[in-house]
Parts: sequence; structure tokens; C-alpha cells
Amino acid sequence: MSVIFLIFLVAGCYTFTTLNDKHAVAKEGISSAMFTFLMCASMAVFLIPCLYFVEVRFDFSPAAFAGVLLMTLCKFIELYMSAVIFRVMSAFELKAWVGTTLFASYATDVYCGTAFRVQSLLFILLTVIGLALIVRSDKRERVPYKKILLPLILYLGTKYGYGLVIKAFAPHASSSVLLLVSLTILSLLLLPTVKPGEMREKKKGTLMVVSARIPNTVGMLAENRVALMSLTSYSFIQPMILCALFVIRMIRREDVSKVNILGSLLAVIGLIGFQLVK
Repeated sequence: MSVIFLIFLVAGCYTFTTLNDKHAVAKEGISSAMFTFLMCASMAVFLIPCLYFVEVRFDFSPAAFAGVLLMTLCKFIELYMSAVIFRVMSAFELKAWVGTTLFASYATDVYCGTAFRVQSLLFILLTVIGLALIVRSDKRERVPYKKILLPLILYLGTKYGYGLVIKAFAPHASSSVLLLVSLTILSLLLLPTVKPGEMREKKKGTLMVVSARIPNTVGMLAENRVALMSLTSYSFIQPMILCALFVIRMIRREDVSKVNILGSLLAVIGLIGFQLVK
């Protein structure tokens, strides 16, 4: 299955869940702790039947258990920080920030043996410029970066770290097993924080978070596959989500500037160009 197809599949799944989760947190008032628990528990449940269709492997070595530990840490920080960030930052701007991990991912791929190509670096730069244009054209309110600087740094670090863990520990455990065990651990750790009263009071938000985990789980499995192929391709996923969000705005006939259109075109050209020259 081609990398580009997988990237667009993941982007489609994650675009839906991004919009859904943003609404659940910002509009329905789901707390960060409840949001993280609902995501982990429901994804763990939905992931179990998917194991029939993917590789299942775990060699019970110290390295495999280290992979579980690091995966658990990455997912906890990513999910919890996203709930914090979504309260003050749009999905557009957050996805653009994640695009900055492209440089670190490409450097890692080159370090691991991928041939360095100036053209590849230029296409990455083209994508980042496109993301910057999208965000600049979409600025509606000032983001209090001083309040969320640490959460944002942690979020970006774990988005890069997640792909790195999958690639580094592939010889010892399949990504699907690492993910399932990590989500199960997180669900158990977060269980004491669950407030049944909050779930009853905010039924709509709870249902939104849980139901969205079905496409989210499909997206995560495809995302894991991309990360095994290339960390840089994995990092292109978030920029493509940003472009998908832009297309949705056009379909809804919202006010879209020419700068926004140009930024999205540059980001897509950067992705396709990178895949063609790598």
C-alpha cells in the first residue's frame, strides 16, 4: 500500500476526530482527565478486534517493555496536553505547529540510513512555508502562548517521539501491541480520576469522544504503518490534516483568503514532491 494513500487515509480519519474532540473539549466542557480516559479506554476496546488484521508480536525482552513504557508516556502527554491546548488554540494552528517536527524527523531518517537529498529538504521547507501561510491567514484571536508554551513543547516532543518509539522498538514488538498495552495501562491509571457524575451530566460530550475513536483507531493503525516506513512521511500527516480542515472550510463556503489557498497548495505539493524524490 502506497505511503501517500496511507497518509491521506490517516489525515481523513484524524480530521474528523480533531473537529469532534475540539468541540467536545471547548463546547461540551469535557475535562482534560475525562477526555484522556475516554480516549484511551475506548481506543483500547476498538483496537482489540483490529488485531486480527495486523501483525501481533511481543518478544517479552527488556527492550519490549521499555517500548511499552515510552509509548505509554508519549500517549499520555499527547492526549492530556491536546486537551489543554485545545482550550485556547484552534485545530488549524496546532496542526501547523506539529509540521515543525518534519525537520527533526528527516534528520532522524538520514541518521538511520536514508540518503540525504537537497530536494527532499526543499520540499519539507515548502510544506512548512505553506503551513505558516495557512496559520497567518487564519489568525482570528491572539493565542496566549505564555500560558501554553510548556504544554505545546511537550505535545510536539511526544508527536515526534511516538513515531520514533515505533521505529526504534519494531524488532522487539509490533506497534499494534505496544499501542494496545499502553492504552490499557493508561486507562487503568486514569480510572480513579473518572467522575461518573461528569459522564452523566455531559452525555453528549462523552458520546462524541467515544464514538470518534472508531475512525481514530483506524487512523492510528495506518499511522503506525507510515512511521515504520519513514518518520518524515509520518510527520507529513499533521500538515495534511491541516489541508483537509481547509478543504472542509471551502465546502462549507466559509470565508477563505487567497493566502490560505496558496498555503494549502504549497503544503500538498511539498508532500507529493517529497514522496517522488525520496
